[in-house]
Amino acid sequence: MSAVLKQSMSLEAFLDWESREPLKFEFDGFEPVAMTGGSAEHATIQVNIIRELSNRLRGRPCRVFGSELKIQAAGSIRYPDTFVVCSPIPRGTLVVTDPVVVFEILSPSTSSIDHFEKNREYRATPSIQRYAILEQAQPAATVYSRMGDNWVADFLVAGDDLVLPEIGVSVPLLDLYQDVLFPPAADLADAG
Repeated sequence: MSAVLKQSMSLEAFLDWESREPLKFEFDGFEPVAMTGGSAEHATIQVNIIRELSNRLRGRPCRVFGSELKIQAAGSIRYPDTFVVCSPIPRGTLVVTDPVVVFEILSPSTSSIDHFEKNREYRATPSIQRYAILEQAQPAATVYSRMGDNWVADFLVAGDDLVLPEIGVSVPLLDLYQDVLFPPAADLADAG
């Protein structure tokens, strides 16, 4: 029996291929990965992050982007839910290579990828100083911060502030969950 080895796609080939596709795809370093839609809670949290950070960064060099613009991270192409870049972005840019802060909002279908694959890729990208993973079912986040060659994890819950010294911003975590309807506490206990 012979095994057929699948040849991986190059980053350049992916970018060329994706530019002709009507749908969005990420690139995991080997092959295209279709992007899926999110829930109302996911969309609300994303809008809140963009609004809160944009308001705080107004008049400063850093800019906030949502999942319409892609980033390159460790040989992969990703569409983070939100990210901040502090360098000038030329007109017509399709791929940002130097994000500073990256946000992903967990969903059941992406949790493992966000926690492990993207975490590894974002850590391997020198410009990224902070990676925040936000929960959908409750106001909580896991925030990874670059400390020299190491990364430190911090866990935030309702009442905590998300401090982003790289961009000179602090946001109450609950502001990122404004207008999000959460399941009753009993449902959360059953899910654990």
